[in-house]
Amino acid sequence: MFIFNSSIGKKFIQAVSGAFLFVFLLLHGTINFFSVIDSFTGKYGVVAADDKLFSAGDGLFKLGCDFMSTPVISIMVPVLALGFLVHILYGCWLTARNVIARGGLKRYEVSSVAGADSWSAKNMFVLGMVIIGFIAFHLTGFWAKMQLPEMFGIGQFENNPYLLLNFTFGTWWGLALYLIWFFFLFLHLTHGFWSMFQTVGWNGDTWFKRVKVIGIIVAALICGVFTVVAVNAFLQANQLI
Repeated sequence: MFIFNSSIGKKFIQAVSGAFLFVFLLLHGTINFFSVIDSFTGKYGVVAADDKLFSAGDGLFKLGCDFMSTPVISIMVPVLALGFLVHILYGCWLTARNVIARGGLKRYEVSSVAGADSWSAKNMFVLGMVIIGFIAFHLTGFWAKMQLPEMFGIGQFENNPYLLLNFTFGTWWGLALYLIWFFFLFLHLTHGFWSMFQTVGWNGDTWFKRVKVIGIIVAALICGVFTVVAVNAFLQANQLI
């Protein structure tokens, strides 16, 4: 098929599947940022004694986690995750083909000078592997202790997401590792954003420059939110605020 065999088709698959990652991160970042708001309202760590969804005594972050377990979101998140998985596996496949065809570790073909000169563009596979590694590590601390027990009855369910935040970001080295991860994520997203729009035809001189700037802003916003959440959790866990 054309979409699988042509260079444009391959990039289109990566662009569409990459869009799933952006949506997933925006949703995830928004929910996590509620914990920062809870710090200012005095509700950080507040979880009602009952097991009801959307309890009046819960903090905003807890309510956000409850929202993630509603039927609509429970269906939406696996779909987004599947798109992200396609992005990962297809990117690995494209990279492997380039390694075989070109005799070196290079990303899938880049048609523009801007793309060829970008450090992020040349190292998207390496950046992706670092991001995947941390996502796997991150899932063991959150998804495996909340969604996995709730959805499949595997493991011990943790009803207090604030404890998971404190445990994850409570040490200086844990915080440092996540901040490094967020930096790699920023580099991956900045290139991925404008590359996604370039693939669908927004590569004119005027729009290309604008899309690159917008991509930096969007990536900075996403990674900035996660950074604030991590630092806030570290301060809360060590009772510094």
